[in-house]
Order: sequence, then C-alpha cells, then structure tokens
Amino acid sequence: MKKPIIVNHLKHIELTPSSIFIAFLLYTILLFIITWLTSRKANSESFYIGNKSSPWYVVAYGMIGASLSGVTFMSVPGWVGTTGFTYLMVLVGYLLGYTVIATVLMPMYYRLGLTSIYSYLEQRFGFWSYKTGAFFFILSRTIGASFRMFLVVNVLQVFVFDAWNVPFGVTVSVFIGLIILYTFKGGIKTIIWTDTLQTTFMLVAVGISIYLISKDLGFNLNSLISTVTSSKYSNIFDMDWHSRQYFLKQILSGMFISIAMTGLDQEMMQKNLSCRNIREAQKNMFTFSTVLVFVNLMFLFLGAVLFLYASKHSIQLPERSDNLFPIIAIDHLGPLAGLVFIIGLISAAYPSADGALTSLTTSFSIDFLGLDKSKNLSEERKKRIRYTVHFSFAFILLLVIILFRAINDRAVIDKLFTVAGYTYGPLLGLYAFGLFTKLKVKDNFVPIVAVLSPIICYFLSENSEVLFSGYKLGFELLLLNGIITFLGLWILRLRK
Repeated sequence: MKKPIIVNHLKHIELTPSSIFIAFLLYTILLFIITWLTSRKANSESFYIGNKSSPWYVVAYGMIGASLSGVTFMSVPGWVGTTGFTYLMVLVGYLLGYTVIATVLMPMYYRLGLTSIYSYLEQRFGFWSYKTGAFFFILSRTIGASFRMFLVVNVLQVFVFDAWNVPFGVTVSVFIGLIILYTFKGGIKTIIWTDTLQTTFMLVAVGISIYLISKDLGFNLNSLISTVTSSKYSNIFDMDWHSRQYFLKQILSGMFISIAMTGLDQEMMQKNLSCRNIREAQKNMFTFSTVLVFVNLMFLFLGAVLFLYASKHSIQLPERSDNLFPIIAIDHLGPLAGLVFIIGLISAAYPSADGALTSLTTSFSIDFLGLDKSKNLSEERKKRIRYTVHFSFAFILLLVIILFRAINDRAVIDKLFTVAGYTYGPLLGLYAFGLFTKLKVKDNFVPIVAVLSPIICYFLSENSEVLFSGYKLGFELLLLNGIITFLGLWILRLRK
C-alpha cells in the first residue's frame, strides 16, 4: 500500500532542465563511486580482460544493459505498432545463436588464450585477414556507438542544455569526457560493474513506466496482461514469406545476428573473456541469453501498452514510431514518468559508449600496435600508449557525433547505421570459413572480398523487390553477406 503514496508524492516533482540535470549528475556520481572501487591497482591486464577474475553472474547481468541501447529503449516499443510481437521470433534465433557462441566460439577463444578475438584470423589465414577483421570491427563500432550516443545526447540537449544555451558540441564533450574519466584506467574491470548499475536502472525505468501507464488506464497487472494479449499488437507469427517479419526469416536472422554481433564482436566477447575460465564464461552466456529474452519481452509489452494508451487518449502517433515512448512519458504522463524515461535513457546510453570506447582501444592497441607482443616496452610505456589511443578514439567519437548533428537528417543517419551493420557480414564469412574448412586462402586478396560483399548486399537490399518479384530482404542480409564472403574465400583458396 505504500507504493502509490510514494508515487503520488513524486508526481509533484516538476520536470525542469535543472531536475533532469540533477538526476543525470547523481547517476554519474554513482558511476564514479563504482569506478573508484574497481580501478584501484588496475594494470593493462585489468583494462583488457579484467585480470580474468570477473564473477560470471555479474558479467551476465551487466551484459543485458550492454546489449540494449538508447535505440532499443525507444525503438523496440515503437515497432509493436506495425509488427506486433513478431520480434519474439528474432529472440528465439538469438537463443540459438548464443548457444553456438557458448559451445563453439568461446571455447576456441579460451583455448587460444586470445585477448583480441581477431587474433584468430591471423593464426588461421594471415596478416591481411587479421587486419581486415579488426578494421571492420573498428569501423562498425565507431559508427554504431556514435549513433547510439547521438540519440541520447540529443535528447539531453533538447530537454536540458538548449534551455541554458549550451552548444551541442560542449554537451557531447562533457558526456564523452565523463566516459573517459571512468574507463581510461580500469577498462573492462570497471565496465563489468558499472554495467550492472546501468542494467538495474534501465529495467526499473521500464517497470515504473508500465506501472504508471497501467494506473492511468485503470488496469491492474492481470487485466493489463489480458488486454495486451487480446489486442491486435500481440501477433507473434507472420506467415507471409514475402514479408520482412516472416517467422522463419526472423529466427534465422536472429541466430546469425547474435553470432556476428555478439560472438564476433570484441566489445561483447571482451567481457566474456574476463571470466575466470570457460565454464564460468559459458554459464554467463546461457544465463544472459535467457534473461535477455524476458527483458526484450518487457520492452515489447511496454510498446503494446504505449499504443493502447495513445488510442484511449486519442494521441496522434508520431511519424517515427520510436518517438512514441518519449512523447507519452514526457508530455502526457507527468513529471515522474518523464524523469524515469530520461534516467532509463541515460542508463541505456552509458553502456553503449563505455564498452565501445574500451573495446576500440583494446582492438587498436593489440591488433594494430601489438602492445601485447611488445616485450621491449615497459608497463608504464604501454599504459601511456594505451591512454593516447583511448583519448584519440574518444575524440573520433566526438567528431562523428557532431557530424551526425550537422547532417540533421535521421533518414541519412539511419542509412549510415545500417551500412555499419553490413561490416559484420564479412566477419561472419571469415570465421565460418575458418571454422568449417581446413583450407588456406590468398591472404592479400581477402580485404577486396570483405569490401565487395557489403557493397553487393547493399545493392541487393535497395533493389530486392524488383529483382526478386516483390520479396523484401530484411535481417537475413547479414547471412547473405556472410555467404558471399564465404564464396569469395572459396574462390581465393590455395590449392595444394
């Protein structure tokens, strides 16, 4: 009985730029407390793989927040309006993909003692394959992380800093500066623990949002679930094979998306490699993947609730569906809901930025500078080089985010984000060829194949309805991308 009293009391909080900024500041202070506790006596091994001492259950819980982002926080609920709960089929594919990661990829990474997962490509194929894999990760993660940060910083700019006439460049600089301060020393050792805080706040934000909307609609939890399941938004299976949401297409896509964007992604695997051993890393992966399904189901449920709320109150749906959550939370549900949304969004933003910055630093330091192999450099010298790389990538992210703001065209930015996602296809093809064949390739031609494959896929994506009699290519583009790379490597194979 106490909860409604607390909520009613909090409803009197006025949502002003100052109150949003205070919430942001308090949240950041919590992060720095965790940073101080975890980064003491940190060294290069702490930064790269957390001294291989991370508790698997902490990694599993924190990876939930790292897997989601500001894009997920706003977009997944928005998708429900047009695609219902068909995204659940993608999640089924995720479970299959995470099983492959836990049973095939991670044992290999641990057996080879890798810090950067792209080192495998050098051992398997050679120098150019190795550099190609690492470069594609850096390119994709730079654009992807910048896009996710841009979405969140832009919200803070509109609701806080525009009111104080603070330039956007200053806002971005402050945000990235904070991330540098709590990651540059402890790296992955710190992020493992800060991710747990961010995951908690994100889930709490979704839960409170659902509660506030259900209260406004006059439903208890049981009646709300019943209403959602009987609504048009609860459709799970799309049986039209032409559709992007065709259920078999969704399952296959989800499987290969998780393999490529988790199992072949340095940021995500770096956290798994920080576990004490392969057994604990596998426990982490199976636990994380199971919980992630239920978390995404929460976001889908929230989406259905948002559309029911909009229908009841005759709220005009925005042109972009991912704007529905912020519009209802900030403009219609009162100050508390708005504040909860902002905190949840910030919680979704930090993991996208801190993990990306750390993994970019790790990949460049090891894959291009070879700091892990430099026997003649002292630990202090390696640390100074790593700091330089860390600050340099932070500056690059800053420039890309400011460029997104200058473009000021969401459609163009979405295209850039999509193109960045194509770079995982060549990684999928490279690893598949390495794992499932024993063939060697003409290593110096591999970069050409890796560049041509995404270009071919982009052309097919833009013209699929004309080329394939109305068939729309969707998430399965990643699989097609990997297949084209695989075939290219087959052509480049060395004959005995």
